[in-house]
Amino acid sequence: MRIVVALGGNALLHRGERPDAAVQQANIDRVATALAALAHEHEIVLTHGNGPQIGLLATESASDPALTAPYPLHLLGAQTQGMIGSLLACTLHDALPGRHIVTLVTHTLVRADDPAFARPTRFVGQVHSRDLARALARKRGWHIARDTNGWRRVVPSPAPERILETDTVHELLNSGALVICAGGGGVPVTADDDTGALTGVEAAVDKDLAAALLAEDLKADFLLVLTDVPCVYEDYGTPAQRPVLDATPAELRRRSLPEGSMGPKAEAAARFVERTGGLAAIGALDAAYEIVHGRSGTLVRPDLAAG
Repeated sequence: MRIVVALGGNALLHRGERPDAAVQQANIDRVATALAALAHEHEIVLTHGNGPQIGLLATESASDPALTAPYPLHLLGAQTQGMIGSLLACTLHDALPGRHIVTLVTHTLVRADDPAFARPTRFVGQVHSRDLARALARKRGWHIARDTNGWRRVVPSPAPERILETDTVHELLNSGALVICAGGGGVPVTADDDTGALTGVEAAVDKDLAAALLAEDLKADFLLVLTDVPCVYEDYGTPAQRPVLDATPAELRRRSLPEGSMGPKAEAAARFVERTGGLAAIGALDAAYEIVHGRSGTLVRPDLAAG
């Protein structure tokens, strides 16, 4: 099968971990172990989150006295694609001897008039106390919002319209390469209506929705969304918590899933299945092989009755 894998941000940094390079390298080793067995049997396109990394770079850029202005978010996103892509490529190179591993800096087209630009909701960067977050917002012009464990910066998250390098990814797959691309949802850009010229924008595209779009355009058979829980849970974190092991897109959308975590993952899986008739699944990184073979995770399948 052709499988698009969407790695959650936890693949590189778990909540509460220091964002040191050594910590991320150790976590990447888990990724290689989890994906190597799949890569031996299937075509793999690997996407990944970048929230902690882009937040760290944004903080460093905003604090650098050598700069007259901080680097824009889209350029920091490109930097994280190179950094994380290099970590993944080197580790997978060692885990899959003889396999061609390619990291591709990828751009995602968004609409300049997307309503998301007026309503920042996407968390990036570290968790802060309320007072520190407010001070940073005043100093740096950031928008902030409450996250699970504190306060974080939020940025616009426009809908992905097209992954601009999809044809290149397709050619690389046909050559037998394992492709790492669309990191952090891709570098968000808009296109001029008259000339088509591209302009980077201060935003962060949801990486799961970008992965679903990429999987659709690549005619993938399977979208695998990997996170830090074994499956989708309804009423997660409450005494009524229960696993959802099998669902159609419509059934998945009827569940009460949190908008800031599992909600986008479920929506990405539902969109891919609806638009392609393929399969999607959501589950834990370490169980990637078992998920694809139906022994773990939440399977999202077409509604045959609706068809």
